[in-house]
Amino acid sequence: MGVDNNKLPPLKIKGKTIKVPIIQGGMGIGVSLAPLAAAVAVEGGVGIVSSACLDRLVSRRKGRSFHTYEAVCEEMSLAKAKGGVVGINIMVAIARDYNDSVKGAIDAGADVIISGGGIPLSLPTIKDPGDTALIPIVSSARALELICKKWERAGYRPDAVVLEGPLAGGHLGFAFDQIDLESNKLENLFSPVKEVAEMHGGFPVVVAGGIYNHDDIVKFLHMGADGVQMGTRFLATEESSASPGYKRAVVDSRKEDIVVAQRPGSPCNMPFMVIRQSPMFIASLQQLRAPKCDKGYILSKDRDGYFNRCQAKDNNESSFCICNGLLSSAGYNPDAEMPLYTVGANGYRVDKVATVKELMNELTANGKSQHERKSGS
Repeated sequence: MGVDNNKLPPLKIKGKTIKVPIIQGGMGIGVSLAPLAAAVAVEGGVGIVSSACLDRLVSRRKGRSFHTYEAVCEEMSLAKAKGGVVGINIMVAIARDYNDSVKGAIDAGADVIISGGGIPLSLPTIKDPGDTALIPIVSSARALELICKKWERAGYRPDAVVLEGPLAGGHLGFAFDQIDLESNKLENLFSPVKEVAEMHGGFPVVVAGGIYNHDDIVKFLHMGADGVQMGTRFLATEESSASPGYKRAVVDSRKEDIVVAQRPGSPCNMPFMVIRQSPMFIASLQQLRAPKCDKGYILSKDRDGYFNRCQAKDNNESSFCICNGLLSSAGYNPDAEMPLYTVGANGYRVDKVATVKELMNELTANGKSQHERKSGS
């Protein structure tokens, strides 16, 4: 693929042409909602809503109870209202609501479903996707090969794949001792994943984790990537639904402030980056918050098959309450719970809260970068 350094090529997924090969990451809980997704789609990228806790968030906003399926349909309709390509990120780890989220997204006409936070082996079997593209998130060629074989037995193949490296902010697909390995740098993970994609029909490969500016995008497009996914840059935008305190914490953060939370960490047992000054993270380290799980989005099944198990429900020595912490960081219950701020490894480079239009202009080389603003050029 030829890449003009000053003009990014379009990204094509399942018959859809995306003008700018940038997918906005689906940041949950409550950061990536309709206002952000719609703004990105208007600028030619792929706007993504996060499905996490949508039932609670939409119910609060609308003043009546919404089940997961209804909430997903509602949020997708709002995100699609201004046109462009819009989709949803659905985490496998939110097992209780996974199927209803997928069905709601397809019925609402989502252009894409992106699914990670676990291996989405069942995704194409939940409902005929129709025109909706199904895109797994992987962190290795082995995971992609497993997905392809499983999906092909169901008569489907991925419409694209997101390869997420260890610099991403969300739940990472690496063991804690694998994050800093040279072999797991995004640049080194890419070629094997691209080879698997070519072996199974040649679907697009989108890279994520540590992509920060226009030069980064061009670098990976030159390597053969078809597009990029970016979360942290869109977190610090005016249209993001993160709380003002969350956005300030990102802008004020230094490199040493962004850490991989391990103990305490996410109840999902996957590496998870946080800003270490996050009130809930501090409280968890110091055992200042009593164990409590009253939201239950990442509950797993007990021996009897009921969704009833969560580490943060039983103790706070190894886990923070990710549901309450992230809801608070999106402004849902700030008076009742302490916020938890998650961010990608390059979050410390963000120096201001911008509009989506300003950011997209910068990423497509139509505007000045944050580095240029700092240097006054």
